[in-house]
Amino acid sequence: MTVSSIACEGCAEGVTKAIHNQDPNALVKVDVATKLVTVDTTAAETDIRNAIADAGHEVAD
Repeated sequence: MTVSSIACEGCAEGVTKAIHNQDPNALVKVDVATKLVTVDTTAAETDIRNAIADAGHEVAD
């Protein structure tokens, strides 16, 4: 998914932490340059999207 508000490594860490709060075992990859977040998780996609939004970031797709 694309998280349009990612601008730096700090943002990437915040998104990763938010996802890990939903699923501590999730595998998360964040590409700051492309704003692409890849998540391998057992959590529902809606829960992951909501966690990212709750952390102050916008999921574009």
